[in-house]
Amino acid sequence: MTQPIVMLHYAGPPTIGGVEITIFHHARWLAEHGYPVHVIVGRGEPFHPKVKVSVIPEINSRHPDILSITQSLAKGHIPAKFHALREHLRERLRPHIGEAQAVIVHNAMTLHKNMALTAALYDLVQERITHFIAWAHDFAWRDELYIPEMHPGYPWDLLRTPWPHVVYVAVSQHRRQLLADLLGVPESSIHVVPPGVDVSQFLKLEKETQRLVSRLHLLDAAPLILLPARITRRKNIEFAIEIMGALVQEMPLARLVVTGPPGPHNPSNIAYLNYLRERRAQLGLEEHVHFLYEYGDGDTPLHVTDAMMSDLYQLADVLIFPSKREGFGIPILEAGLARLLVFASDIPPVQESAGPWAIRFALDASPQSVARQIVQHLETNSTYHLRKRVLTNYTWDNILEKKVLPLIQKEKK
Repeated sequence: MTQPIVMLHYAGPPTIGGVEITIFHHARWLAEHGYPVHVIVGRGEPFHPKVKVSVIPEINSRHPDILSITQSLAKGHIPAKFHALREHLRERLRPHIGEAQAVIVHNAMTLHKNMALTAALYDLVQERITHFIAWAHDFAWRDELYIPEMHPGYPWDLLRTPWPHVVYVAVSQHRRQLLADLLGVPESSIHVVPPGVDVSQFLKLEKETQRLVSRLHLLDAAPLILLPARITRRKNIEFAIEIMGALVQEMPLARLVVTGPPGPHNPSNIAYLNYLRERRAQLGLEEHVHFLYEYGDGDTPLHVTDAMMSDLYQLADVLIFPSKREGFGIPILEAGLARLLVFASDIPPVQESAGPWAIRFALDASPQSVARQIVQHLETNSTYHLRKRVLTNYTWDNILEKKVLPLIQKEKK
């Protein structure tokens, strides 16, 4: 693919704002997935080694000439330099737009911050030289602050008229309703593509944790269950695996990660690990139970650092702690700090460290009963459901892959 995807806005990164953040993540993701990207802004700087950035000062809503024109237009007067600047911008943009496979225009087709740019884009749309996508965040004709600055006729009506051959995108269902009413078009003709969150950046995940998250699809887990322990028999890991066998019958996206290697002081621990692997296979849980020890580079076992452990606590939904014996049980404390639901064996150290705030089970409890407890507690846990809603619908990866890329590819056709 050689034709770039062009993104256009009054400003780009490092300017801080919702639109600029959206441009940053859209451009970064597309570039990292092999798509050429060209960001055209009125002010901004290069922000990614694979993203081309061009600055055309007259696109900037704060450019002195633009501010002067905006002030005149607010009073209902069209100054002569409006037309001159419209023609200037049209000629500056035409070669960039003509080589694009699609042009994503943020706000300029519905907001009045640079009406010369809006008019220039309207002219270019009529030339049918490429596909245009109007990414509508804000609407001048529906904002009480801006309505006094709007007037009947050209160019103000460009902001409330559906442009032919343009695909409209709103950032929420509510915005789609407003935009459909403004343009007088069916809601179904407008796509909804929300902004998102960068999980790795927000949680400050280590690079090695990010690699594990990607390799094991941990963000897709529902729930993600953490068992922070070395692989020794007293940790009773086989019981956690049996619980998973029951749990996936009701929650097929459940995942368990066991963080530690085989204990170093007893040679039989390797035999125990092999037994756990066999039991995992017997239950068909190879995609549901992961021993992180196995995910190092080549033949080197993975060492889960303290920083990675902190990451895993932040990512997990549940701590499972089925130990038969413990001196104290520090993971209970760490789970408390990370706000995890704790399901643990009913042994004195857990009673002491967790008090009444862990869900405890007897060592001779059935795996099915513990799995049912997990399901019941998660079914009514609003924090868990909101978290999964965000991870399913509002990560940049999911948004770009499921919504933005199909939209661009559709336009390409």
